Amino acid sequence: MITAELLTELKAIVPVERIKEGEQNHPLGNTSSVNVYPQSEEEIAAVLKYANEKGKSVFVEGNGTKRGYGGLTESADILLSLTNYKGIVEHVVGDMTLTVKAGTTFKELQDYLAKYKQKISLDPFMPESATIGGVIASNESGPKRLGYGSSRDTVIGLRIVYPDGKIIRSGGRVVKNVAGYDMNKLFIGSMGTLGIISEVTLKLRPLPKYESLLLLLFPQGNIEKIRAFSTNLLDSMMEPVTLELLSPTLSEKLTGQSLFTLAIGLQDVETSVGYQENFIKSILPEQVEIKIHDPKETQTFWNQFYSISLNSLEDGSGVSTASLKIGVVNLDVTHLLKEIHLLRESHNLVVEAHGGLGHGLCQVTLMGAKEDIVSAIQHCRETATRLGGYAVVNHLPFALRQNVDVWGEKPSYFFLIEGIKNKVDPNRVLNPKRFIGGI
Repeated sequence: MITAELLTELKAIVPVERIKEGEQNHPLGNTSSVNVYPQSEEEIAAVLKYANEKGKSVFVEGNGTKRGYGGLTESADILLSLTNYKGIVEHVVGDMTLTVKAGTTFKELQDYLAKYKQKISLDPFMPESATIGGVIASNESGPKRLGYGSSRDTVIGLRIVYPDGKIIRSGGRVVKNVAGYDMNKLFIGSMGTLGIISEVTLKLRPLPKYESLLLLLFPQGNIEKIRAFSTNLLDSMMEPVTLELLSPTLSEKLTGQSLFTLAIGLQDVETSVGYQENFIKSILPEQVEIKIHDPKETQTFWNQFYSISLNSLEDGSGVSTASLKIGVVNLDVTHLLKEIHLLRESHNLVVEAHGGLGHGLCQVTLMGAKEDIVSAIQHCRETATRLGGYAVVNHLPFALRQNVDVWGEKPSYFFLIEGIKNKVDPNRVLNPKRFIGGI
C-alpha cells in the first residue's frame, strides 16, 4: 500500500493524476506499492534520482507484456510505467532512420512507417502491445530474425536514464557511427537493469514489394529429411527471411494439420520471390506437401502467429504457463523440437514450439500443472546443454520462479556484467534481481 510520505514526495515530481496505487498479488510478480506514469524524460530522471537518494527500488515497464520475464523480487517501491511516454521524435525518410520514445508500441510505429513504404526490421510477439523500449531491453526477435537480424543489428542510437537520474547518449542518429565503443549493445537485452531506455534510434528498411509464405508439411515427422532439405536451401543462393520449424501442436493450431511444418518466408520483388518458390519446389523431398500463400494470406498467417500469447496467467484450475527461449546450433533445432514434442506424453503438458533453422533460436511454450512445468523446464535445459546450447525461461509465474533458476548457470563472463551493474547502480535501485545471476 502506498504510504502518505511516498505519495507526498512523488507528487513533487509527477502530477498526482499520474500516480496510482500499485497492483498487489499479481501472479507474475514484479508489482509495486505505487505506479508512476511520466510523460517526459525529465520526469523519468527525476523519479530515478529520488529513488536513488531515498533508497527506493524501481521496476520499469512499458505495457507489461514482459512482466513474467525474470524477477525474484515480488514487489518494488515504485513501478515506473512508460505507457504515457510515447511518440515519434524524428523520422529522416531519406536516411531511413527513426528516433522514437521508448513507450511507443511496435504496431504504431509500423503503421506510421508504412505510409512511407518503410518498416523496422524486427518482428516481436504481440506487436499491438509490445513497446519498442521493451523489445530492445529484452532483445526480443521472431522467426524473421534470419533475414532481419536482431535488435543489436537495428539500433543505431539510444538515450539512457541511469539509476542516479543522469542522462547519457550512446550511438547516434545516423547509420555510420564508427567512433569509440558500441555502447548500445551494453543496454540491449539487459532487461532494464543498467538504465531506462528513454529514446531509440533505428535504421529502417523498405517495405518488400512482394511477400509469400511456403508451408512444407513433413509426414511422420521425418526429422532427418527436414534437416537435409534445410541444409540444401541454406547452401543455395536463395535468401529466405524465415526458415522456421513448427512443432505438430503449433502447426495444428496455425494450419489445421498436426505435422512438423517448415515455414519459409520470402520477401523481394515478385519475380524474385517466384524464382525462389520454383527453386524450393524443385528440391522438395518426396511425399512432402507444400502450400504457397500469397501476400494477403501470408499477412493473415503472421498476424495469427505473432498474437500467440506467451504471457498467460495462472487460472483457478492450477494450470500454469511457461515460455522458454532456447539457443542451439541452427540445424540442431530439428532434434531439439522432436524431443520437446515428446514432453506432451511424458509430462502431461500442452507443448507448442518453433525454432529457426537459420539462426538456432527456439521458443517453447508449456502449459500444465506446476510440478510438470518445473520438471519439463529442467528437461529442456538438459537437452539444450547436451546439444551445446542454453535455455532461458522468459515467462513464468512468480511462485514458480522461486523454484526455477530462470537464467541457468552464470556465464564465464558474469564478473563483467556484475562489475558494470555495481558501477552503474551500486544501490541496486533499478529492476533488482531481474537479470542473470540475480542482478
